Amino acid sequence: MAVVATVAPANESGRPRPAGHRERLIAAMGVSVEEKGFRNTAVSDVVRIARTSRRSFYEHFTDREACFLALFEATTEAMMRGIRRAVRSRESWEEQVDAALEGYFDSVAARPKLFRSFTRELPALGQAGAERQRAAVARFARTLVELPAAGDRTRARAASSQLGRDAAIIIVSGLRELTVGALEQRRGIDGVRANAATIVKAIIAATRDDARAPARE
Repeated sequence: MAVVATVAPANESGRPRPAGHRERLIAAMGVSVEEKGFRNTAVSDVVRIARTSRRSFYEHFTDREACFLALFEATTEAMMRGIRRAVRSRESWEEQVDAALEGYFDSVAARPKLFRSFTRELPALGQAGAERQRAAVARFARTLVELPAAGDRTRARAASSQLGRDAAIIIVSGLRELTVGALEQRRGIDGVRANAATIVKAIIAATRDDARAPARE
């Protein structure tokens, strides 16, 4: 699900480490996928862009599919870091939802061709691709589950105030489909942001209200 530039992990000082061969190959895969799609990307394209050798490529990846999966994982991780940076725990849950969605849509808008490739071509990798997609959805869903509780820290924090995991997965899956549709129709991501935020907050609010309502006898 998500799409920001692949970068080397930060060191203890917070500065990015110099990119090694693996990071360069992953970044090169991203460049090639944006240019011609994964289906038309060959190992030769990746090593040419990365300025490495085929030997180096196969030292890190068994095949181009493995490199593509690593690209998906790296961009998902970068997107989640961006969302975590955007969200402030002292803000209301509504403001946190706005920040989380802003981080998500900013990632998509930064590299729409890459995101479109993930949604089109990752499923073709079979179980490995499906497992990566489910893991990405579950990770974003966990973030949404935690937002309402974090925003309630200054009030009573009942467990029932949290968004349920199933509801969060439905929200994230719906966001993904909404984004895919916008990209396929060449609609601007900015036109989707406001509607998505309104819908997501309405669902969360309804879930919270239902959880807090007294049980009927």
